[in-house]
Amino acid sequence: MNIFPQTLVRIFLCLSISAIGISPQAQASTLYEDLGQDAGISRIVDQTVQQILNDSRIKDGFKETNMKRLASLLKEQFCVLADGPCKYNGDDMKIVHENLGITSAQFNALAEDLQSAMEKCEIPFSVQNKLIARLAPMKRDIVTVR
Repeated sequence: MNIFPQTLVRIFLCLSISAIGISPQAQASTLYEDLGQDAGISRIVDQTVQQILNDSRIKDGFKETNMKRLASLLKEQFCVLADGPCKYNGDDMKIVHENLGITSAQFNALAEDLQSAMEKCEIPFSVQNKLIARLAPMKRDIVTVR
């Protein structure tokens, strides 16, 4: 049995697949990449912070907050949650929020501000949902007024 024609067929198929851009090693992008990496996450957080400061429902809760530090920590946290190459240097969410008396309504308002910020940054809805899904479990550590 002559294997030469089979070898030619395999080579032809590999070249054809390469020519049309299909890579057997192609990988799906990470959430970090989908958010625009560091630059995209920075835009999202900066926009979110602006929205928080203009949101009458929650802005008073941030009067004593160092917003520059908060923005920096949010960028780190979003980066880590999105599987980026970052390290979160902030404190545990439960410890930070335990005496702040945060309600579900306040938590939801901040989540709405984040989603609105992502829309303004033209983040696709499916990508927004992925980030929100990764942030949602924090609610139990942040909301202390039931």
